[in-house]
This record gives sequence, C-alpha cells and structure tokens, in this order.
Amino acid sequence: MINTKSSKINPSVFFPATIIIVALLSITLFWPTQASSAFNNLQSTITTNGGWFYVLTVGAILGFVIYLSLSRFGSIKLGPDHSTPDYKLSTWISMLFAAGMGIGLMFFGVAEPVMHYLAPPTAEQNSLEAIKEAMKITFFHWGFHAWAIYAIVALILAYFCYRQGLPLTLRSALHPVIGDRIYGWPGHIVDIFAVVGTVFGVATSLGLGANQVNAGLNYLFEIDVSQTNQIFIMAAITLLASISVATGLDKGIKILSEINMGLAILLLLLIFVLGPTVFLLQAYVQNIGAYLSDIVSNTFNLFAYEKKSWIGGWTIFYWGWWLAWAPFVGMFIARISKGRTIREFVLGVMIVPTAFTLLWMTIFGNSAIFQIVDQGFIRLADMINENSAVGLFVFLESLPWSQVLTSLSILMIVIFFVTSCDSGAMVIDMLCSNGQNETPVWQRLFWAVCVGLVAAVLSFIGGLEALQTMTIASALPFSIVLLFAMFGLLKALGIESAKRESLQIQHTLSHVQANDDWQEKLDNILSTPNKQNADVFINNRVKKAFEKVKAQFQANDIEVEIIKEKSGLALRVFHGDEHDFIYAVYKRQHLQPDFNAEGDHQEDTYYRAEVHLTEGGQDYCIMGWTENAVINDIIEQYQRHMHFLHLLRD
Repeated sequence: MINTKSSKINPSVFFPATIIIVALLSITLFWPTQASSAFNNLQSTITTNGGWFYVLTVGAILGFVIYLSLSRFGSIKLGPDHSTPDYKLSTWISMLFAAGMGIGLMFFGVAEPVMHYLAPPTAEQNSLEAIKEAMKITFFHWGFHAWAIYAIVALILAYFCYRQGLPLTLRSALHPVIGDRIYGWPGHIVDIFAVVGTVFGVATSLGLGANQVNAGLNYLFEIDVSQTNQIFIMAAITLLASISVATGLDKGIKILSEINMGLAILLLLLIFVLGPTVFLLQAYVQNIGAYLSDIVSNTFNLFAYEKKSWIGGWTIFYWGWWLAWAPFVGMFIARISKGRTIREFVLGVMIVPTAFTLLWMTIFGNSAIFQIVDQGFIRLADMINENSAVGLFVFLESLPWSQVLTSLSILMIVIFFVTSCDSGAMVIDMLCSNGQNETPVWQRLFWAVCVGLVAAVLSFIGGLEALQTMTIASALPFSIVLLFAMFGLLKALGIESAKRESLQIQHTLSHVQANDDWQEKLDNILSTPNKQNADVFINNRVKKAFEKVKAQFQANDIEVEIIKEKSGLALRVFHGDEHDFIYAVYKRQHLQPDFNAEGDHQEDTYYRAEVHLTEGGQDYCIMGWTENAVINDIIEQYQRHMHFLHLLRD
C-alpha cells in the first residue's frame, strides 16, 4: 500500500481545489447575473429530469443503513476489535448534532411548518388537514432520511479508515471498487470535489445565517439589517471559529458542542413550558405516528400523477442539500466515531438526533401554528412569508420573557455557526492533508478564513443563492459516487464475514496448551507480572518463537518479516495481492485482580502479553506460555487465515 502520510499537505488536492474555488468565486463576482441564471437552469434541469434519481437514491440509502444495523455485520467495530469509543455518548451526540443540522433547526424550526401550513401540497389551505400535512412533511424532510445520508457516508469512511487503515478522506470510500488507484488522479478528483463542495456549502450557510443573526440583533437592539452589518457578523463568527479550530477538536469543537446542546435543551424546555404544553405532548405522539405510518409512500412519492412542482422546491431541494453536505458532515462524524460497532453507530446517528429533531420541530412548529390559528397571531404568518429568517424572533416575541429567549436564540445561532465553520475547516484540512488530523495550526486557520471570506464576498455581491444552487446541483454526481461506495462497503463487509466464519470453525484457543502441565497453566493465570516481566517474555520467548516460524516459512519460499514495535513484536506473512497474515504480541497494562480483600497490592496494575491479529486485539493473553505453545498458537491462527483466503477465492 502506498504511504501517503509523509507530508502534511497533498499538493494534488490543495492547489487544484484552491484554484477552482477562486475561479468559481470570480465567475460569480464578475458575472453574477449570468452565474445565477446558469446555476438556476442547471438546478431546474436536474429537478425536472433527475428528481426520480434523487428520490430513489435516498430511499436506497435509508434501506441500506437499516439493513446494516440489523444484519450480522452490526457487531463489526469501526476500528480494531479491541478499540473503544474516543468520546462518551453524550459528547458524541452533541458534536454530530452541532455539525449535522443544528443551525437548520434554528432557521427552519418555526418557518417550515408555517410555510407548509400556508401552502400545503395537497390539503386545503388553512385547514385542519393543512396543519397535519405541514407537520408530516416537516418530519419527513428532517427525519431518518437526512440522518441516513450522513450515516452512510460516515460509516463508509470510518470503516475503511479505522478498520482497513486507509486515509480518512472521501477517496477511501472507493477503495473496494478501484483499489490503490485511489492514491492517483481518481482519488485526487474525489477529494477536490469534496473540498470545493464543503467550502461553498459551509460558506453559503454562513452567509444565510448571518441574515438571521442580523434580524435577531435588529429585534433586540434595533441594529439595521444591512449587508455591511452581516459582513461584520460573518467576520466575528469566522474569528471565533478560527480560535476554536486552533485549539483542536477535543477543546474547541467539543466544548462548544456540549455548551450548545445544553442551551438547545434549555430553550426547548422553556418554549415547551411557556407554550401549550399538553397539546405539544399530544401533537408529538401523533406527529410521530403519522410520520412512521406514511414513511414508505412518502419516500417514493414524486407527485408524478398530480404534476406538482412543489416537490422540486422542497423534497428534491432537501435531498440535494443533505447529499451535498454529506462529504463534510460524514467525514466529521467519522472522525469522532472510532471504536463504535456498526449497530451502535447507526442507532446513535439515526435514532437519537432524529427523535430530538422531531421533538424540536413539534415544539416550535406546532406552537407557531397554534399562535396563528388559535391565538390569531396573523403577523407571524405574514412575516414568515416576507422573510423566513425573522420567523423565529417574531414567534418568540409573543411569549413571556421574549427578550431572554431571543438573546438565548442568537447565542445558540452564533455557536452553531462557529461549530459548523470550525468543523468544516477541520474536514477540509484533512481532505487536503491525506486524512491527517494532526496538522499545523496555520492550515486549519487558512481554511476557516477562506470559508469566511467566500461567504462575505458572496453576500456582498448577492451570489449566495447562486452558489447554494450550485452546491445542490453537485449532489447528483456525488450520489452516483456514493452508490458505488455502498457497493464497495457491502463487498468489504462480505470479506469481513468470511474472516469471522473462518475463525469460528477451528478448535478453541484453550486447546493450544492441552498437553502442558495444569499447575503451570494455573500459575500463569494467577500471575500478575510487571512491565519488565512482560518485556522479557516478549523479547525472548515470543521472539524466539517468531524466528523459528519465520525460518520455516522461508524454507517454503514465503516472505516473512518480524517487526519490532514500541509495545511488542509483530510477525507478518506476505500473501501478494491477497490479505497478509499478521500475528502480533503487545504488552498491555491492566488493573490488578483483588484476590484478597484484606491484602494490599504493592502495585495497582499488571501487564498482559496480548495477541493482536489484523482485526485488532483478540482479548487473550499468552504471558508465560512455552515457546512451543506460542508457535502452536501462531500456526492455529495462520490455519484460520488460510481458510479465510480459501473462502474468498470461492
């Protein structure tokens, strides 16, 4: 395999992506009208002729993700078998939620349900059915489908990076299809595409969000709504994002995500308590039922018989937007998901954020419609029709403590944009650095400033909508790439399943030392060796066993190497284009067992000599085994590996 980790920047991605970004920015800057027209025509063509493909693709993605979580592949870890999650569950969910669609909930939580109520696709306008349909459509757009798109991209990247050792960039998703060509120009093109799409996607959202922040500040402090003020807002957000991205994932993004999750829950509870509480509980339950009961028919509904253009402006727009954002959000989720099983990952990414998102849409959306229908607050509907960015603040002004709620909302919007900007900069930097995340600070700062600069320029010339359209249009080629990547993942998981089958047909490991003295075996089990004991055992007895096995392989003209590593030794048997066999023994520190409740240990920890195969740690220790026992274990594991290769050839 080609080593791509020797340099911090991959010039084959960094420079072409930068040139393309400058070129597209220049076109939009100097020919804004023509660019807007061209992009709009492109989106219209895609919607009219390719809408069916978007709908079919998203339906296939949702079905595939559900299948993976329920299948025999669900127990496979996104990383070695011995790996554990890098982040606790609450932190993990906070980070993926903040990067995924947190800002969208602030913008559309009130506006979208009201817009669907005022202009429903099939129900009579301003009717009871219109209310039900409005919530059902909102749930559909923000539910399982959106998170399934993010989940499949993140799952593919995390599997191939943490399980197969490939770079954490989009190109790795195509490895099962094109092999090591991902390190050549096909891989460069895929990563360049992801960089350009992420820059313009995040910049477009940043520009549109500045409009909402400006509207909130206008409500609180009567600050004028103007392009100049919005550019200042974007500059401030970019500065905060630069500080966050400079501090790294475990400080900046992690802390901000946890803060914003806490603020989101606080705001949600306040609206829930101050609004029609019992009605919202009833509505949430009924909304979920309506959403789940119609999910299959809605998934494949193209309004083919009704000939409605509504779907192009809403469902197809959303599917394109989620697909366009998937490289960015998917890579970020993959970055924070190492050590989780496929089943745990899918359930975590799909169910928890979806349940919270739908609760958010119920509390904000149903409360807003309640204000319009039951309380006669018609001004809210008029303002949303005029400018959807102000919908949240107009909604809040009719509630008690409106200024407190508005201030809290503005703070949340700013933090959501900061986390989107800095996580976007981190992802772009990884795409341009061969998947490395330990890069110089200036590289991450470069992309954070680049995103802010692009957003400011596009906002000033009125080109945000044009680039938003271009971003959504880019979802078409990406969806094709994604379908191939899904096929590649299924192929790789099939190989993984064959490997597991080969491991299960042999005798249990306890038979390896069947002829050894039982007293010696018990002494080995009860012993608590220190670090020095483990080093001596690995560097003497294990090394001698490796050397004897190596000599026997070489006598049969098979290439073998013994690799000295910091924590142990590894024996590698080369198999050409097939999967190599790796048997490693590493010392691992563990807590002492307490054999005597009243006794005191001189040390709190002891060391094990643990066996690691290609898939990672195997959870058994060979400390104290005889040289012959170690050799027998190597041969036992190699026999299983050969059976695995046999299954692949068949």
